[in-house]
Amino acid sequence: MTFDTAVARVLKTEGGYTPGLPGDPGGETNFGIDKRSYPNVDIKALTRDGAIAIYKADFWIMVHADAMPAVLQFQALDFAVNCGISTAIRKLQDAAGVADDGHWGPVTQAKVLAILPPAALTASFMALTLAYKRRLSNWPTFHNGWVDRFVTDLQDFAADLLGAP
Repeated sequence: MTFDTAVARVLKTEGGYTPGLPGDPGGETNFGIDKRSYPNVDIKALTRDGAIAIYKADFWIMVHADAMPAVLQFQALDFAVNCGISTAIRKLQDAAGVADDGHWGPVTQAKVLAILPPAALTASFMALTLAYKRRLSNWPTFHNGWVDRFVTDLQDFAADLLGAP
């Protein structure tokens, strides 16, 4: 999978500008980029291209998506966007059966690439991501949107396995 394909999927579920919703710790958000994480960015004026640049530098590269099997790349990116890089790596490490320290290193890399089929690792990772979100204190407020997003992610995962565009 390419970064362009993965980020296009993320942007399907990340809406445009919102001034901040009650209970959302990120506050003001545009294209999924929030003010809490990017206090020096003019969130309201953020362009789609600006958001894509942030996704590449701060999420795709930091979660090491290029070092993963293609079927896992989008899922790792999407969860990192929602819950942070370290959390995404920890859940991936948990799915792979290595120490979940939140840092991508040679042990994690080797294990992620050794698990066959990679779809099994992806399915395990997806289950862990949903379980993680269900334990968050704001689950009662945002669960409908998160479940909708998970369904879309699961549909994309199935399409990837079936070789659909």
